Amino acid sequence: MRGMKIGPHLIEPALVLAPMAGVTDRPFRVLCRRLGAGLAVSEMTISDPRMWKTEKSRTRMDHAGEAGPVSVQIAGHDPALLAEAARHNVGHGADIIDINMGCPAKKVCKVDAGSALLRDEALVARICAAVVAAVPVPVTLKIRTGWSRSERNGVRIARIAEDAGIAALAVHGRSREDRFEGEAEYDTIAAIKQAVRIPVMANGDIRGPEQAQRVLRHTGADALMIGRAAQGRPWIFREIRHFLETGTHLPPPERDWIGRLLLEHLQAMVGLYGEAQGVRIGRKHIRWYCEDHDGVEDFWRVVSTETVSQRQQQAVARFFGVDDGFGVLSAAA
Repeated sequence: MRGMKIGPHLIEPALVLAPMAGVTDRPFRVLCRRLGAGLAVSEMTISDPRMWKTEKSRTRMDHAGEAGPVSVQIAGHDPALLAEAARHNVGHGADIIDINMGCPAKKVCKVDAGSALLRDEALVARICAAVVAAVPVPVTLKIRTGWSRSERNGVRIARIAEDAGIAALAVHGRSREDRFEGEAEYDTIAAIKQAVRIPVMANGDIRGPEQAQRVLRHTGADALMIGRAAQGRPWIFREIRHFLETGTHLPPPERDWIGRLLLEHLQAMVGLYGEAQGVRIGRKHIRWYCEDHDGVEDFWRVVSTETVSQRQQQAVARFFGVDDGFGVLSAAA
């Protein structure tokens, strides 16, 4: 499949990991890039500078060892604060800045950020212009089709963004009102693609290779952005690329290969967050990796209460049949 340009950066393949709060941290981004994503957008960072020195912000802004281009998402509603947040993140290694106008979470929308911004088109214009002017790197924008099902103003927002200098758009095929309910619709994304000249990424319900192909054909999008379908399945990117390029499916990964990948993921999280937090955050990833495997409920009852990383990893290794060659099972309890 063809690549996509965001400013000077060639995104190849044109498959992008969507920013997801509490999910797309550095360990997950690194795995997805290695397994076929052409770009992995960081989980959103708040534009309020008082929050930048917190432990959560520190780990979200950690891009050590990450392959470029590094894309960082910022969230807020004040143009000046968002501009300052963009400058701050570029100073800490961001190659691309992404503005969040797509998050439907109540705690984000109640402060007039995320997809709540779609209600105020004039403010959208001011934010986009301020952030674009603030930094020497490309600025992208993630939106939904509109604030509500009855007010799908995504085409107008897209034109506003293009006029303000936004380099590329990611569009989730739901309104804010839809949250993550029902099925994504792609007609609005197709209309946005026809309305602007900048690259458009289609997002929403892209769960596998065939769906990826259908969405590309229906929307004419320049790239696909994949979110929840990558949770516990970071190899989805190479599966989609292979299918789009060859029309055939890769064989499913072996159980022990998945186990080794999960163990690597868990170890990276402990390395980033430390023992206690790494184990706690790792639990949801374990659940996602394991949910389609036999015996998962008995395994989950054991591993969900484990508080020691070494024992957590040993339990994972046993469940997936990973032998001592990984160096986990032979470790001292």
